[in-house]
Amino acid sequence: ARACFAVLHYVSGSLLDKEYEILSPADDPQEAVSALVKQFYLARGTAPKVILTPFELEDAELFSTLLQQELNKKVRMPQRGDNVRLVELAHKNAREEAERITTRAERRTGTLGALADMLHLPDIPHRMEAYDISNLAGTDIVASMVVFQDGRPLKSAYKRFRVEGLTDQDDYASMHQVLLRRLTHYVQQDAGFSEHPDVLLIDGGVEHTKVAEDVLQTLGLDIPAYGMVKDDHHRTRAIVDSEGREIAINMNRGTFTFITAIQDETHRFANAYRKQQMHQKSYASTLT
Repeated sequence: ARACFAVLHYVSGSLLDKEYEILSPADDPQEAVSALVKQFYLARGTAPKVILTPFELEDAELFSTLLQQELNKKVRMPQRGDNVRLVELAHKNAREEAERITTRAERRTGTLGALADMLHLPDIPHRMEAYDISNLAGTDIVASMVVFQDGRPLKSAYKRFRVEGLTDQDDYASMHQVLLRRLTHYVQQDAGFSEHPDVLLIDGGVEHTKVAEDVLQTLGLDIPAYGMVKDDHHRTRAIVDSEGREIAINMNRGTFTFITAIQDETHRFANAYRKQQMHQKSYASTLT
């Protein structure tokens, strides 16, 4: 559950701005409002002529005096009276924002919980990394690593890899190289790679997943790895482990949508990098 502190700013009777702060629920709402109002205006060094609150603050007169001393401005904190409509509007805004934030967060947590149950993970996965290989006729082989943290894409943590030393289209060897490089960086705690992934998702089937397991065993790491399997229409169909056991994800709409989004984002990021490399090579060729 969440609580929301909403402040509606009115000038000459017109609503000009709204501010929200999401908080943990308070045991004493009246005391919480009193503390938040003081913090809100004293921290900003400014205050309006009139402050309306949903409760009568016991120390309202003292606070008005403090504002006058600190800001050299007389502030009234009247009873709700004729302004009850404005206070109720602020309350409505606060409630809707709290519900919106809570619903979104709970939806993500629910999806991650369902995924953890499907994969028999000990905990909800905090950080998930997904990998895909992209190439054109065996040339310009590149790979993408996208990161989803707490169910949301963390684009600042995305990585791109150029596959080195391979001239033929070999997705398995390419994936092995990329995962070995990434996880070796983790073992060595190199900058940008020091975060521990809770789950690895590989674009592909059981053989791709076996490649990931081989790398993990080589480095002595215990990280769950799964393949993201597509159907004949290139849509996500299931998750598969290294022993070939498939886990249907279409039974849970939220999980299905989530894994599909991860797979699509991983594929998009890999293709974007490959196209960038092709453009650079074409430009260099033109210059030559």
